[in-house]
Amino acid sequence: MAGLITLPFMLLLAVTGSIYLFKDDVNNNIYQDIRFVEQPINAQRLPLEEQLSSARLISKAAVVGITLSSSPEQATAFQVAGKGWARNNLYVDPYTGEVKGEENQKESLMYLVRKLHGELLLNQVGTLVIELVASWFIVLIITGLYIWWPNKGSGAAGFFTVRLSMGKRILFRDLHAVVGFWLSAFMLIILMGGMPWTDVFGSQLKWVQKQTDAGYPTHWQNAKGLTSPLTDNQELTPLSLDEVVKITQSNNLDGVISIKFPSSAQGVFTIANRSLLLRDQHVIHINQYSGDTVKSLQWDDVGFLMDLRQVFMRLHQGEYGKANWAVLLVVALSFIITTVAGLVSYLMRKPQGNWGVPTLLSGFNVDKLLLVLIIFLGGLFPMFGISLIIIFTWGKLKKLKFSNQPNTSNG
Repeated sequence: MAGLITLPFMLLLAVTGSIYLFKDDVNNNIYQDIRFVEQPINAQRLPLEEQLSSARLISKAAVVGITLSSSPEQATAFQVAGKGWARNNLYVDPYTGEVKGEENQKESLMYLVRKLHGELLLNQVGTLVIELVASWFIVLIITGLYIWWPNKGSGAAGFFTVRLSMGKRILFRDLHAVVGFWLSAFMLIILMGGMPWTDVFGSQLKWVQKQTDAGYPTHWQNAKGLTSPLTDNQELTPLSLDEVVKITQSNNLDGVISIKFPSSAQGVFTIANRSLLLRDQHVIHINQYSGDTVKSLQWDDVGFLMDLRQVFMRLHQGEYGKANWAVLLVVALSFIITTVAGLVSYLMRKPQGNWGVPTLLSGFNVDKLLLVLIIFLGGLFPMFGISLIIIFTWGKLKKLKFSNQPNTSNG
């Protein structure tokens, strides 16, 4: 029954997740007129400080940072203050200084897909539903493997065999079971990679990270509390953006590099990169007047829980290169196929007029190891644990109510 209930939600997650894998290609296509420019022959790029001035003249909100271009055809992307995690970008032609346009992430197609994927477009309520479904599905995979594991009669063939000559229902059933088995490990990794974004489990994980000092170090995500100290005779002349970029380039950072601007006259510039490998990531806060390093952090300073969390989250989003991206797409499409096959098999055997939920095999007992595992998973995933308690209590109350009904039979 739990599988039937989670089925439509998991199909939605697989479909929207597959679409979201193409977010960069889709966004580059939709916003190509403002993200990219034609490079004039022998043209020189304007100083970034001049481009920043153009952006500030046009922008209605504060310009808070910049993402450095990685190719001559890219427009310069200035980050504009926004609400929540969504970030607006203002694009400037680096050769002419013309502001090409602003990209509001909350109005983009991929933002809608992401909201549908993570919240069902229902905000916090939707987030809780997705967390409940994902938690149950993790448990279903683990317990399903336990129940389905090929017995001595089928042996290793049970891992590979799809019976083609025993009718359509058996074909779809085997396709669901065998393909599902080989997808199970990938699905567990993908699901665990999405769990840190959830409300209850995610908050629980953050609490554990804080208590064990296993998360981000102070000042990794923001520069709150850091200042740009001045010498006695130093003039209050901030570094130009071009000077800050030279300091950035001297650090030989890999990946996508961003610079956050000081939020006040006492603030600091924050240089950060998002690299392919986590160990290559750095955060450097520099004095906005002298360029001296105020604080430098490397990935070795990040706690082990955050390290593990980021690995799974990046695997979940296909950020470890093209191989990771391709595996995610294949797993998502295969999951859709095997889920539909399971649904077809169920509908073909389902008796008319009832759900047709199969009964447990005779002699099947939930052993102590499986029971302990379920209790452990109930504690690890609170939404699953709470729902399990509600279902158990409801079942007990119904049974008690039925047993207390008076016997009205005549004999």
